[in-house]
Amino acid sequence: MKNVKLYIPVIALLSLAACKKSFLDTEDVKVASDQNFYKIPSDAWKALVGAYDGLQRVWAEGVALPVAAEIMSDNAFGGTGNSDGLGFQMMDEFDKLRSPADVSMFGNNWTAYYKAIYRANVLLSKLDQIEWAGSEDLRKVYESETRFLRAYCYFDMVRLFGNIPLVTIPTTENVPQANPDDVYKLIAEDCKFAADNLPAISYTSQAAATRGRVTKWAAESLIGRVYLYYTGYYNKSDLAGVVSKAQALAYLEDVISNGGFGLVDKFANLWPAASGANYVGEENKETIFAIRYTYTSNYDGNVDGNHWLVMYGIRGKNYAPYGLGWGGGTVNAKLWNAYNANDTRRSATIVSIAGEGIDLQNKNDQREYTGYYQKKYVPMSSGDTSLAVKMGGLNFMIGQFQDYVSIRYADVLLMAAELGSPNAQTYFDDVRKRAWGANFVQTTVNQANIMNERRLEFAGEGIRYYDLLRQGVGTAASVIGESVVLQNGGANVTKNILPSKINETKGLVQIPNSQITLSNNVLKQNAGW
Repeated sequence: MKNVKLYIPVIALLSLAACKKSFLDTEDVKVASDQNFYKIPSDAWKALVGAYDGLQRVWAEGVALPVAAEIMSDNAFGGTGNSDGLGFQMMDEFDKLRSPADVSMFGNNWTAYYKAIYRANVLLSKLDQIEWAGSEDLRKVYESETRFLRAYCYFDMVRLFGNIPLVTIPTTENVPQANPDDVYKLIAEDCKFAADNLPAISYTSQAAATRGRVTKWAAESLIGRVYLYYTGYYNKSDLAGVVSKAQALAYLEDVISNGGFGLVDKFANLWPAASGANYVGEENKETIFAIRYTYTSNYDGNVDGNHWLVMYGIRGKNYAPYGLGWGGGTVNAKLWNAYNANDTRRSATIVSIAGEGIDLQNKNDQREYTGYYQKKYVPMSSGDTSLAVKMGGLNFMIGQFQDYVSIRYADVLLMAAELGSPNAQTYFDDVRKRAWGANFVQTTVNQANIMNERRLEFAGEGIRYYDLLRQGVGTAASVIGESVVLQNGGANVTKNILPSKINETKGLVQIPNSQITLSNNVLKQNAGW
């Protein structure tokens, strides 16, 4: 049975002073006001739980970043049903003409991110009015966690949209889009504060009832990820003047040397659908930070479930252990072929319909069929019964409960190697030894080999696309662009992903038109959309 998790449903005890409608109106007015609520540390704790809940909700509707990032990369296509709308194809091909009506595809996500940011900003703005006598250290911990959550949300948004409003106080005023440098400066400052002020405890040593909270190690790891993306995509020498390359590496080395993490012995055992009875569980020594879910979602305000997992299910039917879903993110055969047959990550990452002898019966309902589906993040079934429903979930769509492991220890090892650690070869070898087992042969550590290893290690986890973009938009466009024959409803079709579209959009998604309208055109659309 899954443990009770930190992200319990709560009523956010927040209120808005402004009455006028804008694109930053993100919360309903609640009974408790800012003035009469924030008094003692337990009030701050309740608000902190609300901030975590905000992060848990950012992908409950709309398009989840892990799904979008796989589809926009060279790992996967849009997929979904053969008679569905073409929004995922528009996203996959960076071409608004594929689905002109989908002008607000990420609208729900935009709103949910700003709701989460609003909750964080309110708590941060109220810390001074709380009586902390005797709990001064607790204040630093709560502030650090909150600032990490805000940074996490902003990092998602600035990578997706590029040009976003930067809001650091509770407000509902129309705010113009900020220079991305300013957004990254806030992200860096928030993460650095968290890294410097959170206690050095491991993910798994936390109390069971609150396991999953941000740790020092999560903040240090996120600094490394943000540093690599920002300096790569924007061709900068440091992270917004806040973190140098040497500092970013030092943070990662601290995680490696002092965090108490390690690699799970067998790669497949990290993933429930790949491991069966050998699954090591979500609270394992490799997890540095995860967005946690349970099966308790309903349609009455509780959104604790992993609502996006259903996108990756095999179209329309249970094939135990794989549960039915919407057939999104069909895996590109190029990814399957990129793995050596001796690399154990291939069968742990990808469902091969032919290789696993699955009698696929809904092929005519599948768009962009490739013969391969996602395996790391998929619904699961027990016979014809959804495992989520069997566990107590309302239905297979909103009752999925697999956590999204945002940062794994393997990622920290490869980031440290990329940043030039003296132990780079050892870190690189450690990741590859697990994948290859007795067939391991050492490969020289260098930038090209690290990037290839990252593709194979993190396929299906929403990392590949941003690894491509940080090598330059032109490089990403040349890798992602292709003309390929797929099957729509059982019939062969040619799909074209044009490098020119990726270059035109700079790899960014569209600003939701609904938000541009709400802002009275204060927000401006991204190029190419």
